[in-house]
Amino acid sequence: MNIAVNVVDARLLGIRVTEDEIAAHLIDGRTISVPLAWSWRQSEATPDQRNNFEIIGDGQGIRWPDIDEDIGVEGMLCGSPARRPNASP
Repeated sequence: MNIAVNVVDARLLGIRVTEDEIAAHLIDGRTISVPLAWSWRQSEATPDQRNNFEIIGDGQGIRWPDIDEDIGVEGMLCGSPARRPNASP
C-alpha cells in the first residue's frame, strides 16, 4: 500500500488555536491538527500570545512573534514535535 502526502502543495488557508491543539486548514481542503503539548512554547504561552499569529511565506508556516515560535505545515504533517532545549551544564 502506498500513501501519498503532497507536502509541496500543503499550504495554509487559516488556523485555529485552542487550549489543546493547533488546527491548520489547508488550501486543498484538508484540516490537520497537532496537540498543543507538542510545542513547549505554546504550552507555556498565554491565550493572548497563542492568538497573536501570522501565516508566513506563501502559507508554509505559522509565526507567533510574542513567543518566538514558528511551526511549518511540513512539520505538522510529518509529526515533528518541538523539543525543549537542554539546560546548560
